[in-house]
Amino acid sequence: MRKSHPIRRAVLAGAATVSGIVLLLSLKPASDPASASAAGAAPQRTAAAQESPQGGSGARRTGTRSVTGDVARTQYGDVQVRLTVSGGRITAAEAVRAPQGGLSGQKSDLAVPRLNQEAVAAQSADIDAVSGATYTSGGYKKSLQSALDEAKAKASGAPSGPASGSSSSGTGSGAARTRTVTGEVSQTQYGPVQVRVTVSGGRITAAEAVRAPQGGLSGQKSDLAVPRLNQEAVAAQSADIDAVSGATYTSGGYKKSLQSALDEAGG
Repeated sequence: MRKSHPIRRAVLAGAATVSGIVLLLSLKPASDPASASAAGAAPQRTAAAQESPQGGSGARRTGTRSVTGDVARTQYGDVQVRLTVSGGRITAAEAVRAPQGGLSGQKSDLAVPRLNQEAVAAQSADIDAVSGATYTSGGYKKSLQSALDEAKAKASGAPSGPASGSSSSGTGSGAARTRTVTGEVSQTQYGPVQVRVTVSGGRITAAEAVRAPQGGLSGQKSDLAVPRLNQEAVAAQSADIDAVSGATYTSGGYKKSLQSALDEAGG
């Protein structure tokens, strides 16, 4: 018994080893294809997940773009408007430049949010000036129109004109339709008056006095008269406007410069 015990243990160990090898060989073919299948399926799902966002880009479907209009110079500072246009419609408007500091800044804070809302609501530059912020409103409308012209040019694939940063010429692709012209300086007893108008489609869309008597009582009269004269010029579509009571000289100079601007514009 003692002599045969080691032999029996060796035989049993050998049998166990052979059984283990046979078991491993029988399992390997079944596990490999499953592993290969799992490895092949994962890249397919990943590729599909990557392709979906690329094909479904919102910006690509709707054609969303941001355009910035030309800088419009005003008596109290620069105004410049930026638009977001999607699917051919204005979805957002903002003034990236507006008069700042003192009373001018207060007027900008009051006027700009309203002008932004009106631009989106009107879907054009045909918006009303904000009372008390005539110069800012006029500059806003000019820059807004040039931004709209730029957006239209990009949508049609036409090359847009170079941004000049000046309000004394046509803007973007709408240069043939929209013109900004400045009249001659009209000398008055209390100082020079000079008027700039924007004409679009043969109509006055904005008017502003780029020069007017300043300082003391003359400046106070200008502050009173000029906004009313600007509004009357747009309403009358001509230089045949009434003088503002108490500002006869400024009114007369305004009308002369306005007429020369209209002559220049061909209106």
